[in-house]
Amino acid sequence: MRVVVVGATGNVGTALLRALADESALVVAGVARRIPERPLQAAPDVEWHSTDVASSDLVPLFRGADVVVHLAWEIQPSRNLPQLRRTNVSGSENVFRAVVEAGVPSLIHASSVGAYSPGPKDERVSEDWPTDGIPTSFYSVHKALAERMLDRLEREVPNVRVVRLRPGLVFSRAAASEIRRLFLGPLFPNALARPRLIPIVPEIPRLVFQTLHSDDVADAYRRAILSDTHGAFNVAAEPVVESAQLAQIFHARRVPLSASIARAALSVSWRLRLQPTPPSWLDLARGVPLMDVRRIRAELGWTPSKTSTEAMLELLAGLRERAGAGTPPLDPDSDGSLRGGEIPSGVGGIDP
Repeated sequence: MRVVVVGATGNVGTALLRALADESALVVAGVARRIPERPLQAAPDVEWHSTDVASSDLVPLFRGADVVVHLAWEIQPSRNLPQLRRTNVSGSENVFRAVVEAGVPSLIHASSVGAYSPGPKDERVSEDWPTDGIPTSFYSVHKALAERMLDRLEREVPNVRVVRLRPGLVFSRAAASEIRRLFLGPLFPNALARPRLIPIVPEIPRLVFQTLHSDDVADAYRRAILSDTHGAFNVAAEPVVESAQLAQIFHARRVPLSASIARAALSVSWRLRLQPTPPSWLDLARGVPLMDVRRIRAELGWTPSKTSTEAMLELLAGLRERAGAGTPPLDPDSDGSLRGGEIPSGVGGIDP
């Protein structure tokens, strides 16, 4: 079986390559804009291809594949929405079109909890909850648009098996440097990611979310690749993350904070280029519902190996240690000396 992983160098992509390395019956091709300079130690037999998902002809690359896994997605530059739409929306459309034209029988797409419309925080929703996104979040809107494209593909080409995985936030030690660049920016001191150094945790209404470890979401993709299942699957670990849990992790005190004040502070810091995360990410975290994961447990036999707390503690350790991995997005040195590649370009102004 030949598997093509599009967006194979990021947090989930590298974890998936590791998960597939032990499957001797698979031939795996990794696709990314920037590919590793040397083979990955954990997945040395991957066949690498450098391409732009939005503009390249992907049909020759996909021809003969049994499964295409679409992970390619941009979160930065948050200040260049046309570029983000080009990669996320036009790129997804190009991938889906190439899957059909190349005659690939199975497509597995990295959707997200971010695709969901606003929903409850006091109960869990199944995969049939509406996926129209959170209107103020570019990430959410783009994920919802990809879902609409897949709806159309399934109607028009019913012989293609389509799987949509909708994970919560995905953390790991190896992704620490990438997550720091994408969400925290060059001014964030790594030493601050240590319990007892953060004295307070803001308690913001509806800021309750789900997360899991990248190895566990990679296992979900592996199971989807090797099965004949189709449809959407929620993917998340327990417990749900809320201020009480964060306060316990950091040994900090909870302090109530209104959502409007938190959003205003995030907006000001983003506009002043102190950090790369626009306030729409707070809208997303507060808006999306909590997911019920019974379907993936029942149909794919998936169970997370790590709790959400363990995933977050591993991320914090990775931040302190400046951890990373051997691909351009995960390389802790890709931002240059003293993070000099991020600041002159404008925090959140380019794809790091």
